[in-house]
Amino acid sequence: MRHIRYILIGIFFGIIMYKSQVVSWYRIYEMFTFGSFHMYGIIGTAVILGMIIVQTIKKREMKALNGEKIKFSPKNKSVSRYLMGGVIFGLGWALAGACPGPMYVLIGSGVYTIFIVVASAILGTFVYGVIKNKLPH
Repeated sequence: MRHIRYILIGIFFGIIMYKSQVVSWYRIYEMFTFGSFHMYGIIGTAVILGMIIVQTIKKREMKALNGEKIKFSPKNKSVSRYLMGGVIFGLGWALAGACPGPMYVLIGSGVYTIFIVVASAILGTFVYGVIKNKLPH
């Protein structure tokens, strides 16, 4: 029961995503056909807000809820890994009509066919875990 605040934050976030039409297939279609700025504005706002929050955490040396200092480790930079990952993610997003976060919002809003997408995402994550040592990282 002590984690109820996280559940409430998740519900609130899901409501915001639903009301802002982030989970709307039509809005996603508009984005991929460059028909509207709506989704790009939301994604851009999230990226900028994320940058501000990360820099604030670094500057103030903030701590996690358990008291440990929050550390950010640098990622390996290579064009191929991000290009391939981005293409695979984008294709999955375009085919499914949802990226990972909104999939659960769609379940909550009654779009039960998204269970197929969620099951496929879980299977894909499992397969990646099995073959990740064989991939060029």
